[in-house]
Amino acid sequence: MSQMPQPAQLSACPTCDEPPQAGDRYCDQCGADLAAAAASAAQTPGDRPVPPRLNGAAWSSHPEPEPDDYELAAPAPDDYELAAPAPDGYELATPAPDGYGQPADPRAAGALGAPEAAPPTETGTPAEIDTGVNASTHTSAATSTGSMAGTGTGAGPRLPGGEHRPRCAACQEGTIDQDGYCERCGHAQARERDHMESELEGIAAASDRGLRHHRNEDAFAVSAAELPDGSPVMVAVVCDGVSSATRPDDASAAAAHAAGEALRTSLPRGAHPQQAMNEAIVAAAEAVNSLALDTGAAAAHHEGQRHQNAPACTIVSAVVTSDILTIGWVGDSRAYWVPDDRTAPPARLTEDDSWAAQMVAAGLMSEAEAYADERAHAITGWLGADAYELEPHTASYKPDRPGVVVVCTDGLWNYAESAEQMARAVPSDARSRPLNTAQILVGHALDGGGHDNVTVAVVPFPAAPGRAGSA
Repeated sequence: MSQMPQPAQLSACPTCDEPPQAGDRYCDQCGADLAAAAASAAQTPGDRPVPPRLNGAAWSSHPEPEPDDYELAAPAPDDYELAAPAPDGYELATPAPDGYGQPADPRAAGALGAPEAAPPTETGTPAEIDTGVNASTHTSAATSTGSMAGTGTGAGPRLPGGEHRPRCAACQEGTIDQDGYCERCGHAQARERDHMESELEGIAAASDRGLRHHRNEDAFAVSAAELPDGSPVMVAVVCDGVSSATRPDDASAAAAHAAGEALRTSLPRGAHPQQAMNEAIVAAAEAVNSLALDTGAAAAHHEGQRHQNAPACTIVSAVVTSDILTIGWVGDSRAYWVPDDRTAPPARLTEDDSWAAQMVAAGLMSEAEAYADERAHAITGWLGADAYELEPHTASYKPDRPGVVVVCTDGLWNYAESAEQMARAVPSDARSRPLNTAQILVGHALDGGGHDNVTVAVVPFPAAPGRAGSA
């Protein structure tokens, strides 16, 4: 999950005395809400970016300065070493190794189960899975640490005496309340979104709750369509809910759906890929913003006053045609280029909106030092009503050889951070077996510890003729 600055952490769960992991909002033992319990222990702003602490300076208990006050290098236009195209012509360079050198914008501070038939969709909560021709969708519940695997609410056996409510998968005695928790032991049950997979011909995605979190706050949308000239175009959108905000699972689902719909509508009409990407991210931001108004998560604000703790998420999206790939993002979810020819260099196609990226861009830390810091994943850009002015990043590339684009949340790239590490994790037959590749990459994150939700989409390049489905 993406992170905003967190409230003070409790040393033990107030309900069961289980020591929490750093960054956990819910107790892994009993499911208690740790964030609510910690709120009375400290009052740290949770919806503002973390200002850098330079030269060992202590944190201030006073309101942080606006990000414009940070002494960081001024941002440069989006022109990485992988050259972005002019609006016409797509004259683009071949992807190059990592090392873009662009400063970040200083304005803003979990083995997989066997596929099963997809259960009915619940409005407003599941990840959007946009399918086209010859599409197949799979969902199953991931095994929860210390409990039995299940589907839906995680309940298999029914209670005796004609009771139709499911039995808890952990204690096998309690019933499950409407929020998905055992009324006896408080254990969180498996949900529909705990593990999801989707495959179209030529594109696939997989998402898993991981091994440490009580729910999956990631979401994705994949789709296939045709451009006006009849050539295929593949779309993948991956979103990561900000766990310190309210309703992060709804935020990621809303953003993935809105961006996927926007791209699937505009591209067949002939929109320029980068323009379509920009508009799709704006549409995603508006969808997330509307959640704050729908739920009253934040009061109506006057000019200059921000929503407090509004639903929020990050986004990364890829559009792949027969000759060009376009990436768009806000936050710290990433896209990687992995060529079929592994003697050719892979590349990271995005630059994080994060504290760590700012420190590296400003020359204050090396990349290794910055990402080892506990503040590394504090994001400086996100979608949500309390975000700073939205500036979507977009870039297009024209690779000179076939390969795959890996679009993922930090639940994966935390275990394969560099482009070279990601390329080693991607199987050699990735382009011909995208779903298998997505499953392997999710398994890679789970085997590494599964400390976060993990979502990955695998998009082969080029998009082969005959693989496009109807929009």
